Amino acid sequence: MGVKIITDSACDLNRKIIEDYGIEVMPLLVNDDDSERLDGVSIGPKELFEGMRSGRVYKTAQIPLAELMKVFESHRDRECVYLSFSSKLSGTCDSARLVAENLKDKYPGLEKRIRIVDTKCASGGMGLVVLKAAQMAEEGCSLDEIVDAANFYSGHMQHIFTVDNLEYLFRGGRVSKAQAFVGGLLNVKPILDVQDGSLIPIEKARGKKHLHKRMIELIEERGTSLENQVIGINHGDDLESAEKILDLIGEKFDCAGIVVDFIGCAIGAHSGPGTLALFFLDEEPPMGHIAPISQRSHKRI
Repeated sequence: MGVKIITDSACDLNRKIIEDYGIEVMPLLVNDDDSERLDGVSIGPKELFEGMRSGRVYKTAQIPLAELMKVFESHRDRECVYLSFSSKLSGTCDSARLVAENLKDKYPGLEKRIRIVDTKCASGGMGLVVLKAAQMAEEGCSLDEIVDAANFYSGHMQHIFTVDNLEYLFRGGRVSKAQAFVGGLLNVKPILDVQDGSLIPIEKARGKKHLHKRMIELIEERGTSLENQVIGINHGDDLESAEKILDLIGEKFDCAGIVVDFIGCAIGAHSGPGTLALFFLDEEPPMGHIAPISQRSHKRI
């Protein structure tokens, strides 16, 4: 058996990739006034965004300790990597480390077999880290090689994203009420980044056409060796904008592949419908981590 890749639902990878690579995904919790749901299991992004548009308010919670323990115990005899949601945005990574620490006396050597990587990423950025780890596991790479690659990708992953309605970021404390109000009046769209695991506003754009153009420019300014990368596009139930960005990327860059999917519930509950996000590396991947030629020609994964 090769290295088992474990992650959580903040990675926002589509079901086909998860099944094709045998990735184990632990769902974060999504709560509304009526019930507690499991991200990607008992609630999906389409339902979440439709609910938000109708005025529903969703809150999220980390994976319970008991669930983390159950999963780690089930894989106690094999090598595993758990790639977690950014520790700056969720407590799940710290909980996973606590569980692994508590289990090591019960299962000698567990700390060598199960590694925990704080990706410091979210959504498709985290998803690209998980995808690379899963590809390497399938190719028979060692546990150390996979952890090293995951740390490289995590440390160099760019998150460029925008939101359609600043109200959701206001609720999460990311912008002030005045900024949210004025931005709505002026059709101003923020462009944000995730730096060292934290959400950082970097620019503003007015109108979708200028916004899309600027996001593509940021890929060009910040990205390196795009021909050797898979680029991620995630959207908050706005496939039209995602497809426009997809076409612009295809015209501009000779990238190795493109992953397009929804933003999941754990992220979407805080960013809202209409969110659009791009993910790519700002440094050339080591030679062993470059996508094979068969994945090229703008292949949509």
